[in-house]
Amino acid sequence: MDFVGAKAAFFCGASVLTCLRDDHPGLRWPGLWDLPGGGREGAEGPEDCLLRELEEEFGLALPADRLIWRREFSSIMDATKISVFFGGYLTEDEIGAIRFGDEGQGWELMPVTAFLDHDRAVPEMRRRVGIVWAEWGREAVRLA
Repeated sequence: MDFVGAKAAFFCGASVLTCLRDDHPGLRWPGLWDLPGGGREGAEGPEDCLLRELEEEFGLALPADRLIWRREFSSIMDATKISVFFGGYLTEDEIGAIRFGDEGQGWELMPVTAFLDHDRAVPEMRRRVGIVWAEWGREAVRLA
């Protein structure tokens, strides 16, 4: 599989973990709400990529079995490449343990409905969250 990165919707109840992107010149989607994840490093697999990014961005080290839902999409950076999108869940204790890194302006545990309707969220991430929420959302609420 030739994938370039991974993102995830991590749910805690009926909310999703989000981060506010930096607002630097030249950055894609500056100042918009986004989700954990990022680009592949070396030969890492999709799960390793996503979990590394989660730890770098939020200080959370989760096992791969917390990634319950998975789908491949065309990358929003290069439509000829694949991006892997996951759905997972976090507990309230894990939310309390977040230590936000130096990428982005901040984070929020945002109600899913607010993220889906947010005019300052990365549009493709809104679409993907809508898909995973429709297919797996009730289960995510139960797991948290």
